[in-house]
Amino acid sequence: MAAPGENLRINGDRLWDSLMEMAQIGPGVAGGNNRQTLTDEDGEGRALFQKWCEAAGCSMGVDTMGNMFARREGTDPDALPVYVGSHLDTQPTGGKYDGVLGVLGGLEIVRTLNDLGIRTKHPIVVTNWTNEEGTRYAPAMLASGVFAGVHTEDWAKDRVDAEGKRFGDELKRIGWQGDEPVGSRKMHAMFELHIEQGPILEAKEKDIGVVTHGQGLSWTQVTITGKDAHTGSTPMPMRRNAGLGMARVLEAVDDIAWSHAPHAVGAAGHIDVYPNSRNVIPGQVVFTVDFRSPDLSVIEDMEKRLRVEGQKIADRMHLEIAFEKVGGFDPVTFDEGCVTAVRSAAERLGYSHMDLISGAGHDACWINQVAPTAMVMCPCVDGLSHNEAEEISKDWATAGTDVLMHSVVETAGIVE
Repeated sequence: MAAPGENLRINGDRLWDSLMEMAQIGPGVAGGNNRQTLTDEDGEGRALFQKWCEAAGCSMGVDTMGNMFARREGTDPDALPVYVGSHLDTQPTGGKYDGVLGVLGGLEIVRTLNDLGIRTKHPIVVTNWTNEEGTRYAPAMLASGVFAGVHTEDWAKDRVDAEGKRFGDELKRIGWQGDEPVGSRKMHAMFELHIEQGPILEAKEKDIGVVTHGQGLSWTQVTITGKDAHTGSTPMPMRRNAGLGMARVLEAVDDIAWSHAPHAVGAAGHIDVYPNSRNVIPGQVVFTVDFRSPDLSVIEDMEKRLRVEGQKIADRMHLEIAFEKVGGFDPVTFDEGCVTAVRSAAERLGYSHMDLISGAGHDACWINQVAPTAMVMCPCVDGLSHNEAEEISKDWATAGTDVLMHSVVETAGIVE
């Protein structure tokens, strides 16, 4: 396909205005957003997105997992579409850009092509994937995982939130269960724009991250059982302190991750302590260890060493320990042709860029299993994300969307 000219640019002001208008739906308490999946606020954000897409001449399709597909027709009715998108749902204390930039960046591509009267051979479809965050309904990237055949639809719809509400019931309640069979669409390619959610691009003073790989992820839930007892009257030699056992296991987790520097990481984010009372020695702790690496053999090594080191610690302290793998996915290598399109676009447009490994999971990681896929990243201030203080600049958003547009349009083929 012929490359678009370097003068093809999006309207950065219009993109930014759209981001700010979407941010008015589900505002957080500290300047960000709380638009969790399948809430009323999610439904309101979806309705605004649909209104904008239809105003831009797109037809909207919705599948049975609530995934939204806004289609701009191509000139070849038999050509498979080029997909572009991300997610509109947020963390409970989320920012205004995580996911949303990728969806509204896709919409801005359509608006720009309309402004300039540019047609493409392949249709372009802007996508909003349901429940990427996985906060209300675990796991993350749930609906794109069903689309890619990683999860069954029945299993996904039976997920429950903290209040016991089923995913399937809430999807119907907010009115966004479509009738299109999930996963029935075929793709020519897919591109996803996202904020980095890390500090590398800003620190290196690069405009664009060309994402070549996605880190694999392993979640192991660890349960340590000791004996809850009075903190004041139980002698030190007679304690079976599950909290102390957890502390020593987490120190081992840190050592294991450091041994595979610089690309491996590890920590525990979700921790429950029982009975969680000021004057009771913890009798049980349950925590989830999150290991990530772009190398599957490294992930497997870290998992194995966690179990070996954890068991040794428990034995020494006369504690019981149990391990359960509760989530994960293998590292992702994005499509070479799509990655080259992103890199070429950055060079053509004069934006500084570097290759990058995504440290977070994204819908593109699952879609990569069923279609050629790549990602574009832009910097975010201090690498901060999943936080209401998450911030990017208009220039960063514009540069990322410019590169996204060139990648999509080159892949979809301009019709002269």
